[in-house]
Amino acid sequence: MITTFAAALNAGLRRAMDDDPKVVLMGEDIGRLGGVFRVTDTLQKDFGNNRVIDTPLAESGIVGTAFGMALRGYRPVCEIQFDGFVYPAFDQIVSHVAKIHYRTQGKVIAPITIRIPFGGGIGSVEHHSESPEAYFAHTAGLRVVTPSNPADAYFMIRQAIALDDPVIFFEPKRRYWDKAEIDFDAAAIPLDRARVCVNGTDATVVAYGGTVASATTAAKIAAEEGHSLEVVDLRSLSPIDFDTIEASVAKTGRLIVTHEAPVFGGLGAEIAARITERCFYYLEAPVLRVGGFDIPYPPAKLEKHHLPDPDRILAAVDRSLAA
Repeated sequence: MITTFAAALNAGLRRAMDDDPKVVLMGEDIGRLGGVFRVTDTLQKDFGNNRVIDTPLAESGIVGTAFGMALRGYRPVCEIQFDGFVYPAFDQIVSHVAKIHYRTQGKVIAPITIRIPFGGGIGSVEHHSESPEAYFAHTAGLRVVTPSNPADAYFMIRQAIALDDPVIFFEPKRRYWDKAEIDFDAAAIPLDRARVCVNGTDATVVAYGGTVASATTAAKIAAEEGHSLEVVDLRSLSPIDFDTIEASVAKTGRLIVTHEAPVFGGLGAEIAARITERCFYYLEAPVLRVGGFDIPYPPAKLEKHHLPDPDRILAAVDRSLAA
């Protein structure tokens, strides 16, 4: 069945709610409106306003309420309307949601899924195109994941909701309208595993979320120029599947990491450090990073210069191959 990314998420949420009556959706405008990206369209009509709850404009209140519900046995799924609005809830997430399992020596769980549309590429105004994933990946006690395609969107949202761990679920908003065929009966890839989506031999490109499609396009262009790139979709940002990356780099000898977030302090730095430690004798060139610039997110007319695109990824590949 050919489905958009947004519709795949809707189907995954619907299936999770059918499977478990304790699954409750919460967020601003997710009920009657169906969410600003229509990800929750028709769910309130079908499940009622006790399970699909339109909340006040108060992110701290949304996550705080979800935390209390989780302690009472529910599995809340919070929607943060845009990435730049998550910061009022940051204290709830990193101080309480992430720590309650450790603080209680494993006696209490917080099975909360926090959905966050993230990244740029849709021409939004200020505060609507952020990449805050490193903040959460740095926080022990949280799982952080991001699908890059409709099939992963469907399966990963169901897996996230079923987990007893709190999950930050980043959705690349510029991919909401991407379409792909989904086999809803297929076996799901484990949530913490990376996926090799293009096989190659000359260099490895690691990407996640919105940049996976850019990396895949770069691989197609490189093939026309006689170079073979392997593209790894990270999928899980915490924990990171370093074994899959290591296996790829052991084969190619080169690594380029790309993400929309600024390069400084980004996940690419952690990946570069770990792979340098683990693959020192395989690497034939330094690990390179391609990301956003170290600036506040630019105005919409300039975002195409800020976001990593196939040309910038290929420029890094050329540097790596020339080393």
